[in-house]
Amino acid sequence: MKKIIACLLALVLLLSLSACGGQETAEPPETPETPVETPAEAETVAYPVTVTDMAGREVTLEAEPQRIVSGYYISSSACVALGLADRLVAVEDKSDKRPIYTLAAPQLVELPNVGSAKAFDLETCVAAEPDLVLLPMKQKDTAAALEELGIPSLLVLPESHEQILEMFDLIGTAANVQDKAEALTEYYTDTLAEVEALTSGLEETERPTVYIGGTSSYLTTAPGQMYQSSLIEAAGGLGAGRDIEGTAWVEISYEQLLAMDPDIMVIPTNNFATASPEYTVEDVLADPQLSEVTAVKNGAVYQMTTGFEAWDSPVPSGILGTLWMLKTVHPDLYTGEQFVADAQEFYETFYGFTPDAASLAG
Repeated sequence: MKKIIACLLALVLLLSLSACGGQETAEPPETPETPVETPAEAETVAYPVTVTDMAGREVTLEAEPQRIVSGYYISSSACVALGLADRLVAVEDKSDKRPIYTLAAPQLVELPNVGSAKAFDLETCVAAEPDLVLLPMKQKDTAAALEELGIPSLLVLPESHEQILEMFDLIGTAANVQDKAEALTEYYTDTLAEVEALTSGLEETERPTVYIGGTSSYLTTAPGQMYQSSLIEAAGGLGAGRDIEGTAWVEISYEQLLAMDPDIMVIPTNNFATASPEYTVEDVLADPQLSEVTAVKNGAVYQMTTGFEAWDSPVPSGILGTLWMLKTVHPDLYTGEQFVADAQEFYETFYGFTPDAASLAG
């Protein structure tokens, strides 16, 4: 019996060793296949598509536009941010004066120019054989002329944060780049929400009065309905010109400026096309007629960062104007270092280049 048991144990041992040795080549047991999830494809436009532009006009595009003319700096910059620079075949006048083009889409500088918002060159536009033309609201007559020629055009009017987002959506849908329009819109809305969270608890007495001068003179300022005033309000300030009527720069007197008595004065970003403003921080501080203004007495006169775009205008990077204003008006809530990091991220994401930190710190 002992011999039988010993033999059986040896046999079991032998079988066990054989099983272990065969594990290297044994096929793994079959398991049910788990379906691999793939990212959802970005929504695309089905052409023909009809969109309603910012003048309320219904415009139909028969196919995705591959040749776009932009007769307005604001819409041209938006096209760059939306990844449409390679589709632009003509742009507004003085494109060589726009640093953002040189930095992000240098090919635009070489394109034919179609004039300005005040004087559009219809002949050059038609010669570019566009599938779509982007125009400022002032060019309603041009839009009508293009419609008679069978060339679709869209009128835009981005004079507020909300209207900027409307413009992104309009161009994104028309050109079938909704994913980029949605990303830009999300960045805008998220950033504004963060700014609001930082400033919402401020008392009225904690909101300094901020005066922004015009590009032609520091005796011109933005009334409450202008985009520049919205930057100040969003950043937790009170626009010095908030009670002035109008939608364009307004000339004021020294007496009016003294009565406003702003806590902070801001010189806007250069208008590169007209090489203005010609005045500097030093000019404002040295003007004896402003010596009693609180901002001048405290040395609280600042030049908005130059060298990229007019951040006080409704371009995509206008959101950086809000952030710059925030770090200037409330440096305790948002620092210069945070601003530089955010501005670099913005340009990397939407314009494809990284600005030097020192150039943003001004």
